[in-house]
Amino acid sequence: MSRFFLVALFIACGAGAAEFRSVQDNAAVLYDAPSRAATALYVVSRNYPLEVIVNLEAWVKVRDHAGALTWIERKSLGDKRMVLVIAPSAEARQRPEDGAPPAFSAAQNVALELLEAAPNGWLHVRHADGATGFLRAASVWGD
Repeated sequence: MSRFFLVALFIACGAGAAEFRSVQDNAAVLYDAPSRAATALYVVSRNYPLEVIVNLEAWVKVRDHAGALTWIERKSLGDKRMVLVIAPSAEARQRPEDGAPPAFSAAQNVALELLEAAPNGWLHVRHADGATGFLRAASVWGD
């Protein structure tokens, strides 16, 4: 087998298996390189979801919902799965059905805890106030 084929196979098998983590600190700095001496680019708040791209010992290269690639200290990340509302607003339903009664609404850029994936493109989520419901996966980022 050629080396190229093995690399292509490895990439294809990994597709769709994105790893997401969320910020566990009240605020965390995103840098342009894996060092506190690097340029600080953004500050993100607790529960902000980030896609893991590269893991180093003390640093993690991440992608945010806008596609920006930055670095964050590993100690600032937790395992809690969060999603970020990217639609102008998202209405959670009591059941994973378009006609189900509303459970709650969330504005754009609100982070919600991801409880589980549901059938047919729905996600079971929890709002910070404790309300739970089902949202269409297309209205959030981080799943």
